[in-house]
Parts: sequence; structure tokens; C-alpha cells
Amino acid sequence: MDLSTKYLGMTLKNPIVPSASPLSRDIATLRKIEDAGASAVVLHSLFEEQISHEEYETHYRLHHGSESFVEARTYFVDAERYNHGPSQYLEHIRRAKEAVSIPVIASLNGSSPIGWLNYAQKIEQAGADALELNMYYIAAESRETAHTVEHRYLEVARTIRKAVKIPIAVKLSPFFSSLANFAHHLVSTGVNGLVLFNRFYQPDIDLTKLEVTPNVILSQSSDLRMALRWVAILYGRVKADLAATGGIHTHEDALKMLLSGASVTMMCSALLKNGVGHITEVLQGIESWMIEHEYESVRQLQGSMSQKSCADPAAFERANYMRALSSYSVTTDLLYHN
Repeated sequence: MDLSTKYLGMTLKNPIVPSASPLSRDIATLRKIEDAGASAVVLHSLFEEQISHEEYETHYRLHHGSESFVEARTYFVDAERYNHGPSQYLEHIRRAKEAVSIPVIASLNGSSPIGWLNYAQKIEQAGADALELNMYYIAAESRETAHTVEHRYLEVARTIRKAVKIPIAVKLSPFFSSLANFAHHLVSTGVNGLVLFNRFYQPDIDLTKLEVTPNVILSQSSDLRMALRWVAILYGRVKADLAATGGIHTHEDALKMLLSGASVTMMCSALLKNGVGHITEVLQGIESWMIEHEYESVRQLQGSMSQKSCADPAAFERANYMRALSSYSVTTDLLYHN
């Protein structure tokens, strides 16, 4: 049974890749992830805000008090003392590469080229096998047009693509007015893959403290449907590998994404809930299903249920909308109770 797949120019032993999460912060856990069977791993994200903060802190510490008298030689800062998140992230890449043999994919999270260019190059130098650009941007300014938002994304991708030679994937949100068109333009910048989709974590309101609070809710299998639709639509229509993420918890979930056209299926919430050993169970489930359905390789089934390959291509668009709504029936008991 051949479970291998190709992603970002790399041949992976199977399509299960843990996505960016706190699990990858620990080297010992990275070893467990590899032992469980993962074919690659995406490290936790380095945030644009961390890069900006480090650059500000370093500038401040190096220049604060520079007008002091010349004998104050102890005023020169110990640069290592102020290299926090970003520098530690680069060291973590180096240690991860020494600890595991599977590809290590770094992750940059932000929305502008500021600070990214320099660190993308440093990430490449640290030994990362690929780079995932996690584009997390909320277009809250009412005067900002859709064109401006898309231009922002394209400029980031184009700038980073010119700066590094390692493969690049862009992690997108689904909130574009013409996602297929935008995906086409994004791939034209030279990126090698698209990751569908980024989950925007929504704020909540604490009614006791009357404060806006962050709120992280882990995904469930039903959340995979949006990514499934767009992987199926984009497969074969953009010249880039497609990674599916969000709602992949079981081997059935992973198989649905592969059939739709995903090169790899990424897992996060399922591993946070069940532990990294869950990877082994998912791989065993995929293999058993393939044997039962007489598939000899993952590549044989990939994309066979995509929009361009399935018997009912319209099922991924509006055609199934009315059918889905009309198929739902409300029970008589519920009608009487209301």
C-alpha cells in the first residue's frame, strides 16, 4: 500500500501533517509526532507582532541613553538579552531539524511584508524545509476596498517568494468575494501551495466583567465542509498543491479531503483533543479503507471526487442549495411544541 503524496515539491510518506499548534513548541513532542507517523510538521507560528516588538525593543535598548557621558561603557546592551520570540523561533527550527527526519515547515503569521522579509530569509537559513505564510487580516476599515485587501496579500506573497528559495504555501481565509480568481492570481506570484482554510478566532463578551475576551473553540468534523468544497473546486484549476485543514478529525475526514483533491490533510484540534498518537489511528483507518475499496495508492484516489472529476460537478456550487434545504424535514412534535 503506497500512502505517499507530493506537497510543495517534497515527497511525503503519507498525507497526514500536523498544522501549526502549541504541540510543535516542544522538541520531545515533535519526536512523538514523527514516531506516530506524521509525514511532516508545521511549526507554531511566528507572529508579525513579535517581529515588530523585537525590532522596537532592540532599537530602544541600543539608543536609549546614548547621550550619556562617554565613560558609561556599561550602557551598551547585551543584545542576546533582548532577542526574545523571533530569535528563539529560529533556534527552535535548528533544534527541530536535528531532532526529526521529517520535513519541518515554518509558519509566519501576519498581514504585511514589514519584518517578514528579513525573517523569511533567516528561517530559510535556519534550515526550514518550507514556509507557510498564515495570512490573518481583518478588513475592518470601511474605506478599504476588496482590491486593496487582495493587493496586500499578493504583495506579501510576491515579496517573500523573491526573497527565499524554499517552497512557500499561503494559508488563506475563505472570505474573498471571488476566491477562485484570487487563488489564481496568488499562485501566479510563484507560491507552491495553498492551505484551505485559516480559522478566524472570533471574540466573545464577558457579561460579568463587561470585557471583550479571546475565545478559542476547537474544530469538529462538520467544520471541514467549506474546505472540502473549495479544494474540490480548485483542484486541477490552479497550478499549486492544496492542503486541507480545519475539521479533520478522523480517517474518514482525511479521505474526503483527499478524494476532493488535497495533497495533504492537516490536523490540529484532533491532536489537541486526543494526543499525537491519534495520527497512527488515522493512518491505519486510511489504509484499511483503501484496502477495502481496492485502492493501491493515495495518488490513485486524489481528486477523483473533485469538481472536474465527479459525476455531478454542480453539486459543489449552487445546484445543491435548494435540494439541501428542501431535504431537511421538521418533525411533527417540534411543530406542535413551537
